[in-house]
Amino acid sequence: MNVSGKKIVVVIPAYKAALTLPGVLARIPADVHEQLFKILVVEDGGEKVPRSTDAELLAKYPKIEVLFHEHNRGYGAAQKTGYRRALELGADIAAMLHADGQYAPEELPRLLEPLVTGSADLVLGSRMRSWRSALRGGMPKYKFVANICLTQLENLAYGLRFSEYHSGYMLYSRRALTVVPFEKLSDTFHFDGEMLLVGAKKGLRVADLPIPTHYGDEESHLKPIKYGFEVLGVIRDYWRGKYDFPGE
Repeated sequence: MNVSGKKIVVVIPAYKAALTLPGVLARIPADVHEQLFKILVVEDGGEKVPRSTDAELLAKYPKIEVLFHEHNRGYGAAQKTGYRRALELGADIAAMLHADGQYAPEELPRLLEPLVTGSADLVLGSRMRSWRSALRGGMPKYKFVANICLTQLENLAYGLRFSEYHSGYMLYSRRALTVVPFEKLSDTFHFDGEMLLVGAKKGLRVADLPIPTHYGDEESHLKPIKYGFEVLGVIRDYWRGKYDFPGE
C-alpha cells in the first residue's frame, strides 16, 4: 500500500483487552505497519482495571502511544481522546480498530484507499453490505434482524441510504474530524452512528464498503435491548434538531 505521504494514525480504544490487543496489532499488514505514523491506544479502564498494554508490547511496537483515562469514560469518549490527539499530531487520516479483534485489521489497506486517494472523506466498513456474509460470519440472528430493522428505520428518518449505522469499523480524513464536531457527540456506543449521520448531513463523501463479519469469544460490553431503545432516542433527538449544529 502506498499512502502517498499521508500521515496515518490508528486509534484503538482498549478496555480489559490485554489478551486480545497483541493479536490485533499482529494482524495489521506489515506494509501498513511500516507506513503508520502512530498507533494510539486509549486505555479506558481507569486505575482499577488491568492495563491492555505492557512494557513488552510497547517495546515490540514502538509506534504505540498510550493515552490514559483516570476512570472508565466510555467507548465514544475513548475515541474522542484518540481523535483529539490524532489532530494534534497532524494526522491526515485516523482509522479506528477494536481491541477485541472483531473487525479485521487485514482490511485496513482496502478501507484506507478511498481516504488516501481523496475520493472519500469518511469510510464505513459495513458488515451488512452482504447479509449472507454477516450470517456466515457468526452474527447472532437477533442482532442481524435488529440491525436490519434499525438501519431501515434510521435511513427513513434521516433521508440517507447506508447499509448500516452500527459498525465500529470507521475511518476518517482530517477534514471529517474537523467538519464534524465530534466532541459534542455521545460518549457511548452510538458515537459511530452519530459520526456517520452528522458527516453525511454536512456533505462529507462517505464510502460504504463491505467487510467480513466475525463473532468469536470476545466479550461484548453492549446490552442489545438497551442499545436498541437508545437508537430510537437518537432518532428522536435528530428530529428535535440535536445534530444540526448551527454555525459550524
